[in-house]
Amino acid sequence: MEHTAEETLRHDRVVLTRWRDDQVDELTALVDDSLTRLKPWMPWAHTHSRESIVAYLAQADAEWASGTAYNYAIREGHPDAPVLGSCSMMARIGQGGWEIGYWIHADGGGRGLVTMAAAALTRQAFALPGTTHVEIHHDARNHASGAVPKRLGFTETERRPGPERETVVWQIDRQAVGLADWL
Repeated sequence: MEHTAEETLRHDRVVLTRWRDDQVDELTALVDDSLTRLKPWMPWAHTHSRESIVAYLAQADAEWASGTAYNYAIREGHPDAPVLGSCSMMARIGQGGWEIGYWIHADGGGRGLVTMAAAALTRQAFALPGTTHVEIHHDARNHASGAVPKRLGFTETERRPGPERETVVWQIDRQAVGLADWL
């Protein structure tokens, strides 16, 4: 039996729904309206276009099929509610690991929705066979992003200096968590 992530995840007030290729206009508008918030932290925001969204959604579909990444729209309360942001879990940090990434529109900020989304993704990651740990990486200057893993009980494990930014790495291990809290 093949194991894949659930297409809809829920945690508290957040509902995560799998991104679909028919959401090009919705995601393009959301990113267009979020560029001021995204550009300081997300390199891809500097080259954002409708075409880049088409490519992202096609890549998201291919990655879902291969099990290398699961990309979700963040909604509040209901699967048909307006999209407020995006989040992903990506198998790019080595065997047994999932990296979580996220961003939210200003309309969704400051209400704990990103923390709820990251909790839903962490729970989903640990529900997949072979998962040993989950990480969150963020720019050291992005204190709002750094507050999320701290709230969820992740441990800061590393700071990676780089030419344009210092990346902070947070991790939570399967052995360190009470699985009842995450599954």
